[in-house]
Amino acid sequence: MIYEERVYTIVPGKMQDINNRFANVTMRLFEKHGMKVVGFWQTIIGSNSINELVYILAFKDLAHRQAAWEAFMNDEEWQQAKRESEKDGPLVSNVANKILKPTPYSPIQ
Repeated sequence: MIYEERVYTIVPGKMQDINNRFANVTMRLFEKHGMKVVGFWQTIIGSNSINELVYILAFKDLAHRQAAWEAFMNDEEWQQAKRESEKDGPLVSNVANKILKPTPYSPIQ
């Protein structure tokens, strides 16, 4: 397994909008496209703590990740939900991601 950590800097005032989009559309589409959600977190202490959303996805390998993201991004329901949720402007100002591989002693493999 590999894990992808994604850190979103949310446009001020748009945290509820991004949370709604994840809860009502994105989570279901992640499942549809074989993207396993490990968890979501909102930073409460640290830089950007008010406007930061962090989540981790699990994939079998890099090929699985690539295929899943391509299918997700090309999904018409996702494209429509993104357009509708961003009609008054973007929700995310920056995205940073990392691909993580568990160490041999990690409880999560």
